[in-house]
Amino acid sequence: MREDHEAPRTAETAPARQVPASIIAIDGPVASGKTAVGLKLARQLGYRLVDTGMIYRAITWLALDRGLDIEDEAAVTSLAESDRIALGSLGEGDRTTVSADGRDISDELRSPAVDRSVSYVSRMAGVRRATVELQRAFAREGRIIMLGRDIGSVVLPDAPVKIYLDATPAERARRRYLELSAAGVERPLAEIMSELAQRDEMDRQRHVSPLKPAADAIILDTDGLSLEEVVARVGEIIGIQP
Repeated sequence: MREDHEAPRTAETAPARQVPASIIAIDGPVASGKTAVGLKLARQLGYRLVDTGMIYRAITWLALDRGLDIEDEAAVTSLAESDRIALGSLGEGDRTTVSADGRDISDELRSPAVDRSVSYVSRMAGVRRATVELQRAFAREGRIIMLGRDIGSVVLPDAPVKIYLDATPAERARRRYLELSAAGVERPLAEIMSELAQRDEMDRQRHVSPLKPAADAIILDTDGLSLEEVVARVGEIIGIQP
């Protein structure tokens, strides 16, 4: 762990690994590229991909679907503890399916309503406790890439590889706009940028597991890099031979 006066590690200063680690933690703010990078790496390595953001989105969707007060922590925590959410395998279309009560809700998780509410749910201490234990159980199986905002700092502090992807708010808003457009969801770029700023503030200021790089994480600024370039740089860090 570095001392406070030491500079954070970056992709340029991090030593390359000879063999891919069995557990890879990738953190970063919303729309920093975690999912796209994780998907490609999971394909290359044959690893399971766990996007923890989808778990929080699924809980949020369930709460909204059932008409719960999204800020009622006791009710939403009870829902999270009911173990009604399951993650499928990485399948066609380069995504991991998410189901709730046996129903595939993958297409529902990027809706504007979920976007507006997921940060309220993800900052609840009870919800985070319920989901962290599930995430750690996945990690014990090994050969896994786990994506989130507190994987390296809280969920898997002993992960052998911790990477923090970052990008400017403008770049992240542009990426989310393109992602939504490709899915047939048209929303103004300014509205997306405003929501991202609000999400960033809530994620960084929450008392439980705030968004921040782990002290020993490798920080990779992805501004100006294509997806392929980011994947190549992360691949070097985790031990994928070019």
